[in-house]
Amino acid sequence: MSDDLEQQQRRLRLKKALEELSSMRGMGTELVTVIVPPDRMIHDVRQHLSQEAGQAANIKSKLTRKHVGDAIESALASLNRYKTPGECGIALFVGHVIVGNNKTRLITTVIDDPPEPFPSFRYRCDSTFEISQLEEMLIDRTAYGLLVIDRSESAYGIASGKRLHCQEHITSQVPSKHGRGGQSAQRFERLIEEAAHNFFQKSAERACNYWLPQIENLQGIIVGGPGATKDFVVKKDYFHHEIKKLIREPLFDVGYSNESGLRELIQRAGGLMDQIELDAERNLVDQFLREVMQNHPKATYGEKMVRSALDQGAVHTLLLSEGLRQRRVGWICKKCSHEWESTQSSRSDIPNCPSCDSENISEDHDRSMDLVDELSTLAGHISAKVSLISMDTEEGATLNDSFGGIAAILRYAWS
Repeated sequence: MSDDLEQQQRRLRLKKALEELSSMRGMGTELVTVIVPPDRMIHDVRQHLSQEAGQAANIKSKLTRKHVGDAIESALASLNRYKTPGECGIALFVGHVIVGNNKTRLITTVIDDPPEPFPSFRYRCDSTFEISQLEEMLIDRTAYGLLVIDRSESAYGIASGKRLHCQEHITSQVPSKHGRGGQSAQRFERLIEEAAHNFFQKSAERACNYWLPQIENLQGIIVGGPGATKDFVVKKDYFHHEIKKLIREPLFDVGYSNESGLRELIQRAGGLMDQIELDAERNLVDQFLREVMQNHPKATYGEKMVRSALDQGAVHTLLLSEGLRQRRVGWICKKCSHEWESTQSSRSDIPNCPSCDSENISEDHDRSMDLVDELSTLAGHISAKVSLISMDTEEGATLNDSFGGIAAILRYAWS
């Protein structure tokens, strides 16, 4: 598995974990967060937790005291599985979370493969989990500033990773070329040029004020527009000198100077934006859509069909939506000892045994994993490429909503 794919999967696993953790609440200050950076000794963390357990004995509420004690005990048990924090560290989220009707359930979530190292040690006991360090890891540092402009309007924003953010759309007050009577043509022309200058200055100044605080993360500034205005604005000293250094050539012709223009700018500048995945992702899904419409398509979709194609080694590129939330679960029947696997959408979806129809079954945790990870592993066995498609683009949403989030571009036409 390539390092890039493994990093994408780490980020996706972290994103899914954050979705669950951010929604969890405790009855009181009884949810325990422990974050261990890679330079912290496990022994020191155990010692710290033991001290916190001693202090928890002084909590007045009997129920809260018990729940905090249970959480710290569970955290210690989880830490005992590790000799070191590893290269990136470990995060533990333990506690009795509310599951409805004033009932709680003790949960333990361990994150031991974050996409980046944890920066500092953290212990907190609160009604919610402390997830700020994890959220920071999901911020995409690779970004391009975008600006589209003509005399009538402008828009600016940022393309970061797979996301486009339009910060502001500005309309101008530049008069049209047709003036009223009562003033000379030269005077009217001068008024037009003055209004245009003020508009260009306003647009460039606002864009620069937005980009400057993020300049360390900007790979470049890409400028576009319907006519020659963009060239004029770039050549003149409208931009801050630090921003001007980042403006990339060439400038692109686009049809609009609003948010639609920003999206068109991304499409036209795809080759230039070598660090941005928007263009590559769109092209990949477009290739799949074109292929699946053919009479003998070299593409397929749906979990069942894609699994069959993987088994036969027919997959060239596996497309998986980041919106997938299913798990591939291994089951064992306690009555007849039959073992099988199935895809589970919710943890409450527990099937009966297909052999004896018994309800007395249990999950085999050693064979259970996230569906994205399981399909990626199968693709690795046949040297197929894997691409994780975000939900932040129109193409990504189409893949998830219309094709179930699982599709494949094939090596040959297959049925």
